[in-house]
Amino acid sequence: MVKRNQKVLIANRGEIACRVIRTCRSMGMSTVAVYSDADEAAMHVAMADEAVRLGPPPVSESYLRGDAIIEAALATGADAIHPGYGFLSENPEFVEAVDAAGLVFIGPTASAIRAMGLKDQAKTLMEAAGVPVVPGYHGDNQDPAFLKDQASKLGFPVLIKARAGGGGKGMRLVERVENFDEALASAAREAQASFGDPACLIEKFIQSPRHIEVQVFGDTHGNVVHLFERDCSLQRRHQKVIEEAPAPGMTETLRAAMGAAAVAAAKAVDYQGAGTVEFIVDGAAFPDPEAFWFMEMNTRLQVEHPVTEAVTGLDLVALQLKVAAGEPLPFEQDDLALTGHAFEARLYAEDPENEFLPSTGRLQHLKFADSARIDTGVRAGDAITPFYDPMISKVITSGSDRASALRSLVRALEDTEIAGLQTNRDVLIRLATDDDFAAGRVDTGLIARRGAALVDSPPVKALDLAIAALAAIRAKGDTLVAAYRHFGPARQSVAFEDHDRVMVEQGNGNSVATPLGVVAFDRVDWSGDKLRFQVGGLKASAAVFDLGDALVVDRRGVSHRFERQRFGLARADAGANAVTAPLTGRVVAVTVSAGDAVVEGQTLLTLEAMKMEHRLTAPRDGIVAEVALKVGAQVEQGAVLVSLEDVS
Repeated sequence: MVKRNQKVLIANRGEIACRVIRTCRSMGMSTVAVYSDADEAAMHVAMADEAVRLGPPPVSESYLRGDAIIEAALATGADAIHPGYGFLSENPEFVEAVDAAGLVFIGPTASAIRAMGLKDQAKTLMEAAGVPVVPGYHGDNQDPAFLKDQASKLGFPVLIKARAGGGGKGMRLVERVENFDEALASAAREAQASFGDPACLIEKFIQSPRHIEVQVFGDTHGNVVHLFERDCSLQRRHQKVIEEAPAPGMTETLRAAMGAAAVAAAKAVDYQGAGTVEFIVDGAAFPDPEAFWFMEMNTRLQVEHPVTEAVTGLDLVALQLKVAAGEPLPFEQDDLALTGHAFEARLYAEDPENEFLPSTGRLQHLKFADSARIDTGVRAGDAITPFYDPMISKVITSGSDRASALRSLVRALEDTEIAGLQTNRDVLIRLATDDDFAAGRVDTGLIARRGAALVDSPPVKALDLAIAALAAIRAKGDTLVAAYRHFGPARQSVAFEDHDRVMVEQGNGNSVATPLGVVAFDRVDWSGDKLRFQVGGLKASAAVFDLGDALVVDRRGVSHRFERQRFGLARADAGANAVTAPLTGRVVAVTVSAGDAVVEGQTLLTLEAMKMEHRLTAPRDGIVAEVALKVGAQVEQGAVLVSLEDVS
């Protein structure tokens, strides 16, 4: 049993480890962090009172080593282990080992995790408890031909889902029968890599789905309540992007029905601690109280728990610690009420214009908005590595109503400054200002429908290029002579890759001639990275970050990167004759051999990186000239993997 002033080991990393440490500290508890070699200088290590090394960067040699984590807890005199989410948080064998070591696991029992951990068994259990479930096959038969037949009987489209785990891993949408075999194999591989279990189930795909989940909490005295709902419908590839509470358009009738179903689900497994019951809701029938179905239960704290905290005024981590101490919940269902509205946006290191592939590198500049709650595990100068989830932070805002909370989210994202690698910040801003999302018209397909309009950066304007030119001259330490010169105004030129030469002329002001037009600055004032300027009657500002080989110009949530021209250096271009690794990863499947004829878009191989699979396809029709690697090989970003030649 957890005691006051105890010592808690956090068996996790990144923002959730930092989040748990903050609450423990506020409750007078000391903390122990664990870390891999890649995280030796990480923020969570610096925040904790003590820290213990687990091993090399791969999770199988560090954060998934339950034995090493328990040894660290015993060696440091910790009384309890908080698992965070991911890694070992839903591993019942780990919970049993923690119990056997005489430590307290801050979470549900092993039996509850085991009951809900396999989606097929959980659905059977929910049916018995009277909770509605999505039609599909969730039995033991994993023969691919049998599963394909079950999918055909359901009718396409269907979802293939790993029966273990969550987070969109091991999940594939299959719209046609001819795509089923490849999708099943890929889902099974990803499930095995992520959860150690390749088994999958098949579900009918709801055509206009909303993803609404209910936060539940149970104690050791048999009390279970729900803390209302969160809407997580804004998703990309089954991964949540922006979450909110409460769900837009929710009625009291539907809320009561979903809340009762969630509590029934939790009581069916004698649930203790924080958990989330996830439902799929038919958006076309919303808010019909009969049009929702159980998907799964996450037997842990959720990434998006801060929005529930914002609308209930509760600290869910503090509640976890109190329940683990044997205390009863300090409230009953009727004591709980919703106040206001809250949003959470997940800020990731990823390249939206390259299929959202994870972006690795160093955060050369990082500054968060003062107006929002920021849950993060990184600081300026930290590196995003290929070993772990590429989340930078969660940006959380709240307000008295949905509109005010959303305005605050947009402003907080606009005020977030990041440079050094690609991120999804600008995409989050475009999402938060989308007309349908702003009006509360949400479903899980919204991002896919927006397509290029959401992902593609707006075109560079003359003003952006002019600001970059001024910053480049300033960075060199050159000073243009102001006002009068015998031979006319002072002039300097600046060269960027992908742009013609920019000419900066200074007389009584700054006139910048760009290929996109002339910009006449009446006033230019620099303060560190910030530029205040006036053009005509407009006064505005921008942030400019010098990364050495490039300059990043950020104007109110729209950023552009300008590469400095490197004279005399040839730019690598493999063209359409080579398929290169878009990121560092491990080859998990190769589907072609030298001499094979391929067509544009055909899958050639699959990489696994940051716990997700990435299919690499043929850029054109051709013949495979060479496959440069085998399954299991580790490859670096930019490495040539497959070479093509023309059809003779």
